[in-house]
Amino acid sequence: MKKHEIVGYNRANLGKTESKALRAEGYVPGVLYGGKSQVHFYAPAILFRQLLSSPEAYEVTLNIEGDEYVAILQDTQFHPVNDQLIHADFLEIVEGKDIKVEVPIRFVGTAPGVQKGGKLIQKLRKLKLQGAADRIPDYVDVNVKDLDLGKTIKVGAVQLEGVEILDGPLLPIASIEIPRAMRGKTA
Repeated sequence: MKKHEIVGYNRANLGKTESKALRAEGYVPGVLYGGKSQVHFYAPAILFRQLLSSPEAYEVTLNIEGDEYVAILQDTQFHPVNDQLIHADFLEIVEGKDIKVEVPIRFVGTAPGVQKGGKLIQKLRKLKLQGAADRIPDYVDVNVKDLDLGKTIKVGAVQLEGVEILDGPLLPIASIEIPRAMRGKTA
């Protein structure tokens, strides 16, 4: 996983009023859980931009007033009107404990169905994986070299070492759509 650092400060007062005041000053309140105890903190909103703007899974180093924690971004909440980040939840990575994370899918190879005029339709963007943090890949590579017109590749066809795939094996990842002009002519 890629690495990112966020520098934050402990929150003394919890609650709606204090959270609104922090957001008005340009900070995002957050919670770190999964370790020995929960840590409530706030950090500048600009530090979250890289985490939110890319599909990759990041290993985040949280530096909260000198205490460092290694975590992953578990959940985010956005304002319903202006789409500003209003809260972030982090899951601490503890040695010997499995984590659940969504990892983006990347296609490898050229599908014969695309070369014949079909269109590659991506139905699933990320796979849910569970395993040790050091075993989680940056991307899940899916080979599409055997995908012909009208065919589909499913989650069950993906094999990964050291991690468990939590998505159902019959869930489609991608398919080759037959163009309307070719529908009656396929042989």
